[in-house]
Parts: sequence; structure tokens; C-alpha cells
Amino acid sequence: MGKDLNNLAQTHAHITLADRRVAAVCRLTAKPSFLIRLVVKMSATATRNTGTAAVSIAVKPPAHPTYDLKSVIQLALSEDAGDLGDVTCKATIPDEMEVEAYFLAKEDGIVAGIGLAEMVFSEVDPSLKVEWYRKDGDNVHKGLQFGKVHGRAHSIVVAERVVLNFMQRMSGIATLTKAMADAAEPAYILETRKTAPGLRLMDKWAVLIGGGQNHRMGLFDMVMIKDNHISIAGGVTNALKSVDLYLEQNNLQMGVEVETRTLEEVTQVLLYASTTKTSLTRIMLDNMVVPLSNGDVDISMLKEAVKLIDGRFETEASGNVTLETVKKIGQSGVTYISSGALTHSVKALDISLKIDTELALEVGKRTKRA
Repeated sequence: MGKDLNNLAQTHAHITLADRRVAAVCRLTAKPSFLIRLVVKMSATATRNTGTAAVSIAVKPPAHPTYDLKSVIQLALSEDAGDLGDVTCKATIPDEMEVEAYFLAKEDGIVAGIGLAEMVFSEVDPSLKVEWYRKDGDNVHKGLQFGKVHGRAHSIVVAERVVLNFMQRMSGIATLTKAMADAAEPAYILETRKTAPGLRLMDKWAVLIGGGQNHRMGLFDMVMIKDNHISIAGGVTNALKSVDLYLEQNNLQMGVEVETRTLEEVTQVLLYASTTKTSLTRIMLDNMVVPLSNGDVDISMLKEAVKLIDGRFETEASGNVTLETVKKIGQSGVTYISSGALTHSVKALDISLKIDTELALEVGKRTKRA
């Protein structure tokens, strides 16, 4: 497992042990540089009363040609440590004291970010041992201890907030994605590029963990002709012509999606595609889900568009997609349903990392959070 995590980290890093990172980790952990190695060490043994240790890398992160996952982790640690490190830990915790801390779910949901959490712990202190009793994508319920970390107390507390910030956000995204993906069947649920700046790979990874599929990663891996492109090009047909010419001239092969807002635009796209060799692969049907005053939605326009396209291209419904409306939209015949809310309006799942779990559970019950 440690080898798998190390390979995963290297995939997302161009420079794995740059001097600035070694210096940052040394500052965080108070360890000399020769001890800083980007290797994950994990225990595979379960502790009593908590279940069986689970494999952590259940879902691999999506690919990105330039995204450096380790740099993002180091930035998160560095913004927390500042120029002095954890002064509270230095003042209150003996340097070599070792403890165990347990991950505690404070509400029901889908856990995500376990693989990333191990990378953070390893970055802070490779000697920390991590055990999990759930894997990414599993259900957790309020009050469940689903993992633990053992090792140097200072290192655990330094890593704690960064680990939880990543896991809580990713678990919130995965929880909503799971609910929407189940409701959307037989359509597939997608996120959008409406992700937190700098955290796109994590946000999209969480969608995969929750059972959704990824839309384009960025501006580089798919042509997506949206309303502004169409307006500037002078119409949807002109925009498609320009894209086909550009791809041919630059010898590029990639998916092409065009946004349509009216049935007239759908008809124009189909007419162009019937008379011209095109790279078009998907038609977005934007805001063809009409909200009603009673909270329901009218999908008659969406269904008519799907009927016009008649399986010649993939279809994607966008606009007015919520947990309440996605089931009805999924029954329209569209291939995909995209929702920006999966990542731009995420509610973090409440998770804590506690050394004194008995006291944490007592407080949690008092506040109805465990």
C-alpha cells in the first residue's frame, strides 16, 4: 500500500523532494532533513472494537498534466505553519511523546479523502502509522470511529487541521454526489469547473468517490462551445465551423460539446452535423428545465430536444439541477446531468480527529454532534 501511495504522489509531482519542501517539512516536524522521506508507512493491523483495516486507495484521482498534488499539500501545511511552526504544540507537547488519535464521524455521509489524508500525514512525518476501517466511498454514521493514526503527538496535531479540511470538504462533495447520482439514474451525474481555486483535482476526485463522473478537467482537454463563444462567433453554426477547422489545422482530437439554449439552436446544430464532417460529440441542453411555482420542474422542452437529437450525440442537461429535481431530469432520456452545486455549494461533512475519544463522544452527545 505504501508503494501505491508513493507512486500516486509522484504522478502528481514534477519535483518530489525540492529543497524548499524538505525545509518546510523539517520546520513542521522539527526533524533533520535526512529523515524527511516521501514514503507512506502504514499499519495493516486492526485494533480491537473498531473493525478490519480497509484499503485506502479505493478510487484514484483524475489525471491532470500540470497539477502538482504535493505542492498543494505543502501549501496547505505552509500556510498553517507560517514562519514559526506550531507554537502551541512546541509549548505544550513533549517532543518525543507518542499518542493514538481516532477519526470520528459526527454525521452520516460518504467518507472521502482517505488517500489524500495519508499523503498529508506522510508529508508531515513519514513514521506515522495510519489505519482505516472504512475506505473512500464507504458510508459512515454519526459516532463511528473509522480510522486512527499513531505516532509522534506533535506531528499528528500539526497535520490534523489540514487533513480534516481536505477530508471534510471531499466527504461533503462525495455525500451530495452519491445522493444525486443515485437519483439521476439512468443518466450520469457530472460536476463542472465551478471548483475551489487550487483544489480542482481534489473536488473532482471527491465526485468520483461519490459515484459521479468527471466533466472536462479544464480548458485544455475538451472543446466546450458556450454562449459567449457563440455570441462572439456570430451563431452556433459559425462556432462549430471554427472549431472543426481549428482541430483539423492543429491535428487535435478531443471531445467537442456545444451549448444550446433553444430548440432552434438544437435544430441548427443537427443541420450542420448532417451536412458537414464534424468533431461534435455532445450537445448541452442548457436551462431547458423550467422551474414551476409549486417547486416542481417542467422537462417537456428537454424531452423534445432529446427526441430531436435521437441518439446521434450524447446529451447533457444543465441548469435548475438540484437534489429535488434531478430524478425527474434523469427520466428525460439525457445521457448526462451536470451540476455546479456539487462543488460550489458544498456542505462539509463533520469529521474530527480526537486523542481522548471518550470525552469527545461525551461532548458530541451533549451537542448532538456524535
